[in-house]
Amino acid sequence: MKKKLTALFLIAVLMFALASCGQKKEEENNNEPADEPRVFHVGIVQLVQHPALDAATQGFQDALREKLDDRVVFDVKNGSGEPANCTTIVNGFISDEVDLIMANATPAVAAAATATSDIPILGTSVTEYGAALDIANFNGTSGINVSGTSDLAPLDQQAQMVKDLFPEAKTVGILFCSSEANSKYQVKVVSECLVKLGMEPKEFSFTDTNDIAAVAQQACDESDVLYIPTDNKAADCAETINNVASVASVPIIAGEEGICKACGVATLTIDYYDLGHETGLMAFEILENGADVSKMEIRYAPEFTKKFNPALAEKFGLTFGDDYVAIED
Repeated sequence: MKKKLTALFLIAVLMFALASCGQKKEEENNNEPADEPRVFHVGIVQLVQHPALDAATQGFQDALREKLDDRVVFDVKNGSGEPANCTTIVNGFISDEVDLIMANATPAVAAAATATSDIPILGTSVTEYGAALDIANFNGTSGINVSGTSDLAPLDQQAQMVKDLFPEAKTVGILFCSSEANSKYQVKVVSECLVKLGMEPKEFSFTDTNDIAAVAQQACDESDVLYIPTDNKAADCAETINNVASVASVPIIAGEEGICKACGVATLTIDYYDLGHETGLMAFEILENGADVSKMEIRYAPEFTKKFNPALAEKFGLTFGDDYVAIED
C-alpha cells in the first residue's frame, strides 16, 4: 500500500512539472515579439531641380507618408539635368535593392526602364509614355514594369490661348530642347493645332544651356509670339529665356506654371503637387497591396487651370477675366 501511494505521489509530481513546463513555454511564446511591419525603401530620381518637378516629388512623398507613416524610407537623388546621371543613380538604387523607383521626368523614366526590368517603376511629370518608352501604339498600359502619371495638358486649348490673347500674331515660334522626346511630341501636336487656327508654327530647338540664349534670340527675331511646352531643360533655363524675350518684347505662352512664372505671360497648367500625390497613391497600391505595375493604366491630371503672370501681363498690356488665376510671387 505504501509503495502504491508513493507511486501515485510521484506521478502527480511529474504531471504537475509537465504542466508547469507547458505553461511556461506557452507564456514564453506569448511574450515573443510579433513580426515587425515591413519598411519599404523607395528610390527617387529627379532629372533636375525646378518648381514643377520639386512639387511632384513632394506630393509623391507626402502621399506615401500619409499611407505608410514611418514604414517608408526615401532616397532622393537629383540628376542635375543630365540623363547619364539618372542612369548612375538608378544603378545605385538597383544595388541597394530598393522596393520601388519613382522617376520624375521623361529622361529619368527612360533611364530607369533601361536599367531594370524587375523593380517597379512609377514615372511622373511625363507627357506621353509611348514616346518616353519608345512604345508604338501605346494604349495606356506599358506591359512592362513601368506606369505612372502624365502631365499632358490639352494642347489644343493651349494653342487656342495663343490665338485668343494674340489674335494678330502670324508666326508662333516653338522653343524646345531637341533631346526631350516628350517635347517633340508636344511640338508636333501643338503645331497642327496652330495651323488649324490660321497661324504659322516655326520650330526652334536647342541642345543644352550653351546654345539656348542664341536659339531664343533667333526665335524672338523671327516670331510674333513664342510657345514653350512642358520642357525640363527650358524650365531649368527659363530665366535665360526671359532675359532674351523681355528685351525683344516677344510674349511667351508656356506649357506649365513654373515656366510661365519665370518668363511667360499665360499658361493652361496642371498642379504638379497633385500629380505627384496621385503617383504616391499608385506606389502604395504596389507596395502594400501587391498591384501589378505592368497592368496599371497611366493616370492624368484631373483638372487644368488658366493662369497668368501679372508682371508680364502688364508689360504687354493684357487683361484677364475671372477664368484666369494670377500666379503668385
